[in-house]
Amino acid sequence: MTKANKLKIIPLGGLGEVGKNMTVVEYKNDIIVIDCGLTFPDQEMLGVDIVIPDITYLEENKDKLRGIFITHGHEDHLGAVPYVLKQIDTNIYCSKLTKGLLENKFKEHGLNSNRLKMVNVNNTVNVGELSCEFIRVSHSIPDSCAIAVKSPVGTVIFTGDFKMDFTPIDHEVTDIQRLAELGRKGVLCLFADSTNVEREGYTMSESKVGETFKQLFAEAPSRIIVATFASNLHRVQQVIFAAERFKKKVVLSGRSMLNNVRIASNLGYLKINKNTLIDIRDINNYPEDEIVILSTGTQGEPLSALTRMAKGEHKKVHLNSNDTVILSASAIPGNEMAISNTINRLTEIGVNIIYSSLADVHVSGHACQEEIKLMHQLTMPKFFIPAHGEPRQLYKHKEIAKAMGMPSENIIIAENGSVIELTKRSAKITSKVQAGNVLVDGSGIGDVGNIVLKDRKHLSEDGLIVVSLTFETKTQKLIAGPDIVSRGFVYVKESQDIIEKAKKIVLRTLKKCEKNNIHAWSQIKYHIRESLKSFVYNETQRDPMILPIISEINDD
Repeated sequence: MTKANKLKIIPLGGLGEVGKNMTVVEYKNDIIVIDCGLTFPDQEMLGVDIVIPDITYLEENKDKLRGIFITHGHEDHLGAVPYVLKQIDTNIYCSKLTKGLLENKFKEHGLNSNRLKMVNVNNTVNVGELSCEFIRVSHSIPDSCAIAVKSPVGTVIFTGDFKMDFTPIDHEVTDIQRLAELGRKGVLCLFADSTNVEREGYTMSESKVGETFKQLFAEAPSRIIVATFASNLHRVQQVIFAAERFKKKVVLSGRSMLNNVRIASNLGYLKINKNTLIDIRDINNYPEDEIVILSTGTQGEPLSALTRMAKGEHKKVHLNSNDTVILSASAIPGNEMAISNTINRLTEIGVNIIYSSLADVHVSGHACQEEIKLMHQLTMPKFFIPAHGEPRQLYKHKEIAKAMGMPSENIIIAENGSVIELTKRSAKITSKVQAGNVLVDGSGIGDVGNIVLKDRKHLSEDGLIVVSLTFETKTQKLIAGPDIVSRGFVYVKESQDIIEKAKKIVLRTLKKCEKNNIHAWSQIKYHIRESLKSFVYNETQRDPMILPIISEINDD
């Protein structure tokens, strides 16, 4: 088979990490993309808002791009779409609810929503020599789909995020019949979710959480505050059902919660009685035991509604010891400390706080080991690429596939940027393309790099010293300064001795520069930095950033 007839799979995000899911599928002159997600910055990415995939490869091949196909409406699968569309113009294919969520994002970014194309579940979109079939799967948000990409080489199934919930609250179960049909016809490759692969057994059904909510709502003496992900619309529905059962009013707190509930209810994905929702401004018009607050903030985010409540900074909600707070989510790796801080603050207030280790108030939206095995058995792929997970999860998924009889050489452990070439008889990594993180800071996309992050980390740990000097233009004589300002290093009034010594060192450095005929401002700044750096470290054992600023004044 010639090179032109090989099918390429190129992950640009989502392998070796959780989040930022994005995968290129390429056949001859046709490229499609499965998902376009973001992730959130780690503790080293100071000041960064979000992280999106590097799309250099797509920009270099934009003439081949036929569209981006989105599996479901979570940020790690669609959050980067507005940023990518500012660089590349293409169609976005997705289900009804996902389209509604993206339309809201497009308004915020000033993008034209005509590029959004709705695809009904079980329908197929043909683009060039590729076609994409949307297949229903259960997850924690409605309208979640796997996508079967068909090519002349064979069929590749991208599971998206899934689980095998046979009693979901919307009754939309994973379409195991269609998956099995594809398996019988022949699946060349499975590209499957590995998020929960380390957990044995089955993921608990979402309906189990509903039963727990009913019990907790019946026992709560006063207000109930439920914090969950705004995108976990099945959980939101369970809270609303429980509130309505006990004749309670529901208040929404948090911008994303308000937006998602509005969109989902308008599209018919949330069932809410006419008088259930009330405005947060009217909360004091009802007895406290009739109020349920549905809030964001499960991850201890500093500006989230729950965190502001815990700190006593929320404008409308002031917690007290009669309140019950339910944290209905699991910790995203890296957020454990922030969540612990929130729980501690709530404990100090005296509220009754309930989280997943105390009651069944959360279930995952991802498949555990037995469901993953079922996906493999249904689709019976010839080749397999573990996806959506950190390295240990990808390798664990490989072990499960091997235990089910798949040859080790047919399982590809890839990295972001790996070019995986598939024929009807082979699968192997042949090369690598540029892939990685693009950092979004405010409105800037990709203008924060490693050097900027290093500087920010330096400033956060050791602070800043600014040395201000003013010279006369013609004579280059010092006429003012050195003035030294410290930020985040030492408190100047209590460290005047160090500051005075630093000024003397700057003056000595200037004399040395003059003696050695060094007159270029850049060279003078360099020598000031080096001399002060050594002095400050010897005095304090700290290494602040030193910033000399030289001004010129013409005395004529």
